[in-house]
Amino acid sequence: MTDTTLYGFDGSTYVRTLRCVLARKGIAYNQVPVNVLAGETRQPEHLARHPFGKVPVLDIDGMRLRETDAIVRYLEARTPEPAMFPADARARAKADENAALINSYGYGAIIGFVAYHLFPDLVGGKDEEARKASIEAAQTMAKLVIENKGDAPFIGGGDAPGYADYLLGPLVAYATMTEDGPALLSVDGMQSWWDRLSADETFAATAPDLG
Repeated sequence: MTDTTLYGFDGSTYVRTLRCVLARKGIAYNQVPVNVLAGETRQPEHLARHPFGKVPVLDIDGMRLRETDAIVRYLEARTPEPAMFPADARARAKADENAALINSYGYGAIIGFVAYHLFPDLVGGKDEEARKASIEAAQTMAKLVIENKGDAPFIGGGDAPGYADYLLGPLVAYATMTEDGPALLSVDGMQSWWDRLSADETFAATAPDLG
């Protein structure tokens, strides 16, 4: 038995990020599915957990944590190995910047063109100009994170996937389901990074079942 409970459904990119980190650190948990697409995050039961209706939410060690960044940083402090961040200060700064770039710019850009193809009704229909702008922004973000990666195999700054990799990976997985995926992977260094991450057992094991 475990008192750690993850609220969120597997189709959420941020939930997948957290599932990757929990799995890599060997932290057992129960999962309560909360489906964003079905509107379950706006129900009173979940709003009591997260008033802004977001996932994931994690109950752990007698407290409740919201927001992926805060959760992962707590898990890193609580269970340091395997590390999700580089030990070297300069490498960690670049890995932290990559996570911030993905959260601030990459998520909206990639979901922007993914939604155009996979669920346009949820975003007000197909807007061609918005799609093009999203692709351009996603490519700009990708160029920056690859530049920050330097010679490291992964954008989290290490020889194994880190937090930034598990943030971007679920987004790229959805991008590759659309005809615009190649535009993102055409950015220098992105395809080789994606091939390495796709071969990671933890990342592969957390792929959502989309029916």
